[in-house]
Amino acid sequence: MYQTIPQLFYQIARTHGALAVQMYKTKNGNFNAVTYAELASEVESLACALSNLGVRRGSRVGLISDNRKEWLASDLAILSLGAADVPRGRDPMPYEVSFILSTTEAEVCFVENEGQLKKVLALADQLPALKTLIVMDSEIPTLGSEAGSLSVIGFRDLLEQGRRLSGDSAKLAAVRAERERGSSDEVATIIFTSGTTGDPKGVMLTHTNFAYQLVAVPKLIDGLEPGQRWLSVLPVWHSFERILQYVIISQASTIAYSKPLGSVLLADLGVVNPHFMGSVPRIWEAVRAGVYANMKGKSATVKALFSFFVKVAASYSHNKDLFFGKIATFKKRNRFLDVVRSAVPMVLLHPLYKLGDRLVFSQVKAKLGTSFIAGVSGGGSLPEGVDLFFASIGIKLLDGYGLTESAPVVGVRPLIGGVKRTMTVLDGTEARIVDEEGRDVKPGEKGLLLVRGPQVMKGYYKRPDLTAKVLSSDGWLDTGDLAMWTHKGEFAIAGRAKDTIVLSGGENLEPVPIEAKLCESEYIESAVVLGQDKRYLGALIVLNKARIEEYLKEKEIPYLSDKLAQMAEVKALIEKTIGDIISSKHGFKSFEHIVRFSLLGKSFEVGRELSAKQELKRFEINRLYEGEIAELFAS
Repeated sequence: MYQTIPQLFYQIARTHGALAVQMYKTKNGNFNAVTYAELASEVESLACALSNLGVRRGSRVGLISDNRKEWLASDLAILSLGAADVPRGRDPMPYEVSFILSTTEAEVCFVENEGQLKKVLALADQLPALKTLIVMDSEIPTLGSEAGSLSVIGFRDLLEQGRRLSGDSAKLAAVRAERERGSSDEVATIIFTSGTTGDPKGVMLTHTNFAYQLVAVPKLIDGLEPGQRWLSVLPVWHSFERILQYVIISQASTIAYSKPLGSVLLADLGVVNPHFMGSVPRIWEAVRAGVYANMKGKSATVKALFSFFVKVAASYSHNKDLFFGKIATFKKRNRFLDVVRSAVPMVLLHPLYKLGDRLVFSQVKAKLGTSFIAGVSGGGSLPEGVDLFFASIGIKLLDGYGLTESAPVVGVRPLIGGVKRTMTVLDGTEARIVDEEGRDVKPGEKGLLLVRGPQVMKGYYKRPDLTAKVLSSDGWLDTGDLAMWTHKGEFAIAGRAKDTIVLSGGENLEPVPIEAKLCESEYIESAVVLGQDKRYLGALIVLNKARIEEYLKEKEIPYLSDKLAQMAEVKALIEKTIGDIISSKHGFKSFEHIVRFSLLGKSFEVGRELSAKQELKRFEINRLYEGEIAELFAS
């Protein structure tokens, strides 16, 4: 039985060597494949070369790169030697890179390209421990004195050195012995949080943290098999995509690298024809918005049919869930009444639903390919409207929950028998939802989510003080998230404890559900709800410019693309939209209504307003839009 991720990988490579482990794009845009046997050989060669550079058990190795095939080879090679990698994408600010590499005293660091190389070289005087930089791109600029005392080597050259070294049987045997010496409690990675409210915190994750999930996750996502293809679009340096890649390896399946960009993603879905895709809610929000936007250019008849069949599908799906008891039970339900109420509508709507599936929904599903089983969504809960839309038309989304400190998975909606709006805690993980006094709450009541299990982090690197604030002596992790139990034992996330807004009148509310509801509008791309210590709520609204322009054309209203946020007609449209969505008839309390809003003319960007997981960086947004926010609450 394996204890470390590299030991697992080599077990799989020995039995499934001919299967593809990676699919990557060449310069001409075609996909090439790497087999498990080929990657295993590459990893051993890299490990030999890294060992020759002084990487050893306990070393910390920087890994600054976005998704690419070299990332996985580098990761497995580092871990094979008993070292830990310190990953980051290529979007961090220089001070973050300096803090991460200096804190971990990394002597060796992989960088993706020339831009990252020069970023690190400019910080060389702040990184006294750093000796060697390895550039993944095939082209390395001529540096000369620019590199100073640092050694700069290309990934291909390093790999070639490793292949020569692995020809020495004694060297190869030593590297393999190090791999077999690895133990489950060793630190595999130190992932630094974004640090928007202070210095980044380094989350130490062990091989056990990851390995446990490789057994627990497939119990909820039943039907994983060798040879299945997963489309990879999320940043691999983050723990969600990383655990997905380890799950893929553990099942002898294939990682196909793509990007979360509409045109690229849709094209790659057609070529790869994946069985699964890891994603964040924003990707599915964009897909749903794209479906509706596509309908705008159709004839009145087609639009009417689409609208009719979407309503039929939603009603049929709801009644079917009632009949089979697949409704989230935040309140107790009477099964007999649910069955009686739903049986006739379900039977009557079934023929119409099948017709809608043939005429409309099959075309949407075809965009995902003929093999698609499910999308696994993490990095934030799916908005209810998005969740219900895709479930209604027959596309299965598995909502997941976790955080970096839990490596990251705490719960997932099961592939078979899952209930919309809820998730199930992993087998072997304990969870509690407690009130402010630490008492367990009843189903349907909000409380703070605490978790304990084999996936919970070892702690924050060199910060026992911060570790003690979130991790109790008996192993309970304070997630900082609010959650609710159902009466059947599933749970749902209800917001962030630290994001709770308290109005000046004492009313408490969660901004996330309001923001998610706003983003269901075809005219709104992003929304940030504000109002801490204020009399009312305000919101920053990022327009869906493409849809706004279509609306103005339909109404024959002249406009300039860069002046949309300033137009009275657009402000009136958004005001009506917000009033229609955030209203009492949709279950929002009067103090949850948006009183004022400000339109922003530019989309939020990853690394600026958004984290790598595409979550709102509220602290940064408050700083960047200080003027706009002040106007929202000016008397």
